[in-house]
Amino acid sequence: MKIEAIAVDIDGTITDAKRRICISAIESLRKAEDMGIPTIIVTGNVANYAYATEVLIGCSGGFVGENGGIIFKEGYNNNNVKILIKREYIEGAERHLQEKLGDDYARHASHDNIYRQTEIVFYKTIEREIIENALKDYEYGDELELYDSGFAIHVTDKRINKGTSLRLLCEKNNINMDYVMGIGDSENDEDFLRECGVKIAVGNADESLKEISTYACENKYGDGVKEAVEKFVLG
Repeated sequence: MKIEAIAVDIDGTITDAKRRICISAIESLRKAEDMGIPTIIVTGNVANYAYATEVLIGCSGGFVGENGGIIFKEGYNNNNVKILIKREYIEGAERHLQEKLGDDYARHASHDNIYRQTEIVFYKTIEREIIENALKDYEYGDELELYDSGFAIHVTDKRINKGTSLRLLCEKNNINMDYVMGIGDSENDEDFLRECGVKIAVGNADESLKEISTYACENKYGDGVKEAVEKFVLG
């Protein structure tokens, strides 16, 4: 099977349940890079986190961040992070949620929201339903979508997702999506796995993700990434 690139999520995919990066994933992705097959990081994390991850692992394909809100690759867009949507719906939602949730907003909102260009994130110390209910009377609530990454709850703009932005990044770099292997673990990975020719769910993935996958790994987290890379790339 021809693979031209690997697109991989971070949290719960190349990391374990405590967000510690798995050495097995690093080693296998580096072997693929040595064969000339780039890895693209596809994550809900902010730009500086995603960039540090790709540099430290040795990934050359760039990254999709904030669940599709931003993309980056060395040599593209004058080496600047490209922001793919204006933030008007999110800015309004932020003000609305601050008013509705009061002290709970500050208590549960992610500390890295100050770095986010296109979404709002809450720690999973707050129930998803509370956020959904607070947004019901928001004027532009229909323009928003909530994702549970397994580690946080993301309030995003419906105009973009991990899949649309991964496709854009690949098109800019002449990579055929039919030959991209996508690897993920949670509901916010479904959009980008559906765009990939080869869809991989690691062993700890949500059942809904396994159902749409080409292959569901026996191994969890980074060991699942290693399993998939060895099976479809290195093998």
